[in-house]
Amino acid sequence: MKKLSMPAISLAALAAARPDSILGQVRNEGTGDPETLLKTVEQKLDTLNGEVKQTAENALNEAKRAGEVSAETKAAADKLLSEQTATMKVVNELKEMLEGLDTKVLDVSQQVAEGNKGGGAKPMTLGQAIVQNERVKSFTGGTMSIDVANAITTAAGSGGGLIYHEEERDPVRMPRRRLMVRGLLTPASVGSDQVHYRRQVLRTDGTGMVAEGAPSGPSEFGWEKSVERVKKVATHTNLSEEALADADQLQSEIDGELRYLIDLEEERQIVAGDGLGENLTGLLPAAPAFAAPAGLPNVNHVDRLRLGILQITLEDYMATEFLLNPTDWTAIELLKVGGTDNRYIYGNPGVQGTPVLWGKGVIESNSMSSGEWLAGDFPMAATFYDRNQTEVIMSTEHDQNFIEDMITVKARKRVALAIKRALAMVKGDFVFA
Repeated sequence: MKKLSMPAISLAALAAARPDSILGQVRNEGTGDPETLLKTVEQKLDTLNGEVKQTAENALNEAKRAGEVSAETKAAADKLLSEQTATMKVVNELKEMLEGLDTKVLDVSQQVAEGNKGGGAKPMTLGQAIVQNERVKSFTGGTMSIDVANAITTAAGSGGGLIYHEEERDPVRMPRRRLMVRGLLTPASVGSDQVHYRRQVLRTDGTGMVAEGAPSGPSEFGWEKSVERVKKVATHTNLSEEALADADQLQSEIDGELRYLIDLEEERQIVAGDGLGENLTGLLPAAPAFAAPAGLPNVNHVDRLRLGILQITLEDYMATEFLLNPTDWTAIELLKVGGTDNRYIYGNPGVQGTPVLWGKGVIESNSMSSGEWLAGDFPMAATFYDRNQTEVIMSTEHDQNFIEDMITVKARKRVALAIKRALAMVKGDFVFA
């Protein structure tokens, strides 16, 4: 009989405890949100628990007076316990659904309801959907599932307006060429607008074996003064003051792009500058042309590059690198033994290694045109001078900038390139007769 003192409530009592404020349109009142509704239901449960407790005490008193509880009281108690079990299950489900909600859900549902001007069904909160469901009102026990209609979704006009998307601030930049040629040369600096150096141009060897008392042969030497003028590499772009002020990354992006373009033009000049006007005299124009020696193989890329090494060696220099276009180096790496043997001659595709041919380093660069090559001892062949490192400056004092609120951003640097030992290089192509 102790079970009679456990909390019990009928679903009719639960429906009766439902606040009136949630029966109509959603109102921004204390009783209209799920949290307040839950508190109201719990208060009603406490009241009914007191009534059930009183019923249990009456049953106990009856048992004391008569010695037992009447069959009618037992039947009522059994029915009450059965109803209590089913009803408490529903109450627990309601609590689980209501406890997770907060007043923000109600705010969202109010905004959606106010925005629905077409006269159709307006979205309800989860609490409204539960307490207004006719199946809940008429429920008498057992198991019940509730389908919630007009739910808040990610669609536009519903919850979609509150969905925020991730945004990456780092822009996807265009590719930048690996600029590797300058690093092959001897670096130096200059403090004026010209580089003056002396170059030996004469060596007559009169050395020989001499008898006692006989004169030795004369040797002659000569030098000349060479001058390379410092030249400027520059570019600019224009942007509005508003763009510079509103886009916090714009200045750094422009700075990086302009510096890259200056370095890119610098490499083009080092490789192929023709020396005319403000152009540097580059490696290719200064290097002696390849001349194939007689009697040696010269039928493919590999043969010709080995003969280029030979030409440099015969000038008493030692080649250290090849400068090739990536397409030509790929053609060399794809060479196979031939016949039925598909093994590659140069390298293993499954092993990563530094490109090397004939013991010399291979530098792949898009600054070289396909079909041309350059071999040499580049630190011996040329010196690259910096007069000023790259600087990026901004000004409004250009053309119509002041009245148009525009800013000119300019990048510049001053450099010089001296080819001191042209014979330490050789240039050629891959055209075979």
